[in-house]
Amino acid sequence: MPHLHLEYTANLTDLTVDKTLLRLNNVLMASGQFGSEFDIKSRAVKLEHFQVGTSLNPRGFIAVKLSLLSGRSPQVKQQLSESLLAVLQDLSPWPEGVQVQLSVELRDMDRDAYSKVAIG
Repeated sequence: MPHLHLEYTANLTDLTVDKTLLRLNNVLMASGQFGSEFDIKSRAVKLEHFQVGTSLNPRGFIAVKLSLLSGRSPQVKQQLSESLLAVLQDLSPWPEGVQVQLSVELRDMDRDAYSKVAIG
């Protein structure tokens, strides 16, 4: 735990996805909220088909969803959200002429209903 899902639009052609995921994982580990780096699982999905608003002007987005076991305080969740957003804001370069939105959403997962096993 946690599970980080990153979605990004295909028009963000200079995004280095592997480095971005590693940076996000490092921020999570540095937060002190997770016992082992092995517990942090992240993945990225490139969106070929998307629409932002109704304008025909070029737009794109990166959306991070972080799923956590329930029980953390609102302050801890806010700190995690802000730290992840700071990583996204630091990504560059952005494509010229593309308006980009960055977002982070945290979700609680029911601690009693979550099961996990590590093999190997």
